[in-house]
Amino acid sequence: MRKDFYGKLVDMYAGQELTEELTAELEQEAMSDPELSHEMFTLRKTVELLHADAGAEFTAESHQRILLQMQMAGAEIESPDQESAPWQYHLPIQS
Repeated sequence: MRKDFYGKLVDMYAGQELTEELTAELEQEAMSDPELSHEMFTLRKTVELLHADAGAEFTAESHQRILLQMQMAGAEIESPDQESAPWQYHLPIQS
């Protein structure tokens, strides 16, 4: 029960969701518990890094590559606008 309670507090600590009083109490408790201290430090750093990351860039080319991979895996995908892929060339029909 105690470990579960501290786990929830550490999650809130990592997201900086605790009041100053609770933060101070938890940090005081972490001084005598190296495992708790390590968990608090690493989880907070992880959350900070995730918030600082801009994320992956998703372009039209990325979208086409994903669709191509899905089709190669056997998925039947119908595009609502029936656009052709940018790597396909349209040749004129000669009679």
